[in-house]
Amino acid sequence: MGVAVMQVANAIIELLLSKVVTLGNVQVIIDGFAAMGFPNCGGAIDGTHIPILGPDHQGSQYINQKGHFSMVLQALVDHKGRFTNINVGWPGKVHDARVFKNSGLFRRLQEGIYFSDHKITVGDVEMPIVILGDPAYPLMPWLMK
Repeated sequence: MGVAVMQVANAIIELLLSKVVTLGNVQVIIDGFAAMGFPNCGGAIDGTHIPILGPDHQGSQYINQKGHFSMVLQALVDHKGRFTNINVGWPGKVHDARVFKNSGLFRRLQEGIYFSDHKITVGDVEMPIVILGDPAYPLMPWLMK
């Protein structure tokens, strides 16, 4: 069963992801978060566990902290809760911070290319757009916990 889940996940990534999940209008997202009291914010991130049947191979890696078989889904959402970036497929045992640090989103944020043309200046300090995360995520110049 685990192989079928991975095949479906890979098919979604290869065939649908670029057509379904897009960043959207960054300025509208920033303005939406600002209206909620979070200025200069480009999204909120968290992970969730998708229940699965236990795979035959390396099944213990898919048992999450609650003792259930799962895969981790990491999602970045806009001010309305709409997906702007997803990462799915890590075993349930893997911590949110590890999923994040191994994601394409992390690499693009770290390189400054995810919100490349959107920065604000406060005084004489240039500040990047930030995303919001819970305590599981690392504090970064572009991620507030």
